[in-house]
Amino acid sequence: MKFISWNVNGLRAVMKKGFMDFFKEVDADVFCLQEIKLQEGQIEMDLPGYYKYWNYAEKKGYSGTAIFTKHEPISVNYGLGIEEHDTEGRAITLEYEDYFIVTIYTPNSQHGLLRLDYRLRWEDALLSYIKKLDQRKPVILCGDLNVAHEEIDLKNPKANRKNSGFTPEERGKMTEFLGSGFIDTFRYFYPEQSGSYSWWSYRSNCREKNVGWRIDYFIASARLAINFKGAKIHKDVWGSDHCPVELNLKNLIEK
Repeated sequence: MKFISWNVNGLRAVMKKGFMDFFKEVDADVFCLQEIKLQEGQIEMDLPGYYKYWNYAEKKGYSGTAIFTKHEPISVNYGLGIEEHDTEGRAITLEYEDYFIVTIYTPNSQHGLLRLDYRLRWEDALLSYIKKLDQRKPVILCGDLNVAHEEIDLKNPKANRKNSGFTPEERGKMTEFLGSGFIDTFRYFYPEQSGSYSWWSYRSNCREKNVGWRIDYFIASARLAINFKGAKIHKDVWGSDHCPVELNLKNLIEK
């Protein structure tokens, strides 16, 4: 099975920049979006063969997530079940017979770390939520997690130690998450590969220079490692300041 995750930074905008060409070409079983930045009724998408699920932020033109899937889920859940965290459309969970797929758009700590305290509460709530799911069946979590975990995951680590997305607190939460029985699937396949990024600032031609960060992930329950087939960053797909990331799995649970 092929899974794709992409922070599109505005779905209506990226639709004008070749989104459907990539969508059709990649032919994913499950296609997850973050930062769709729209409300119900603001876009029409003809996706034959796909079930569509949307979680809109209450604030117009902000945040939001979506999942398009070829496989009808057993159940669908929106948010984390905590009011503080569920007004910005940041989470969708689909349940299948053998696994859960969860798409997440993690809050940015913002310039000056004005939202760091909230971000850390979100991290604790997310880990608790995912661990509860994992007790029932394996979990595949994907999305823009707004953190470069290790120095290898961004171009200029020394200059960014106090900046949103690379603070010790945010990196520590990712370490805690992975230490709870989960795997960063890209690093599973490419543990020492540098220069592999999924987000680039629009400033100073950062993308052309590959001055970027890897902040988009597929994280999976460790017991799914036997099913890992491959991981990929689609660095050549433009349209957003993020590029799509991919995970391929063979038979999800070995019978």
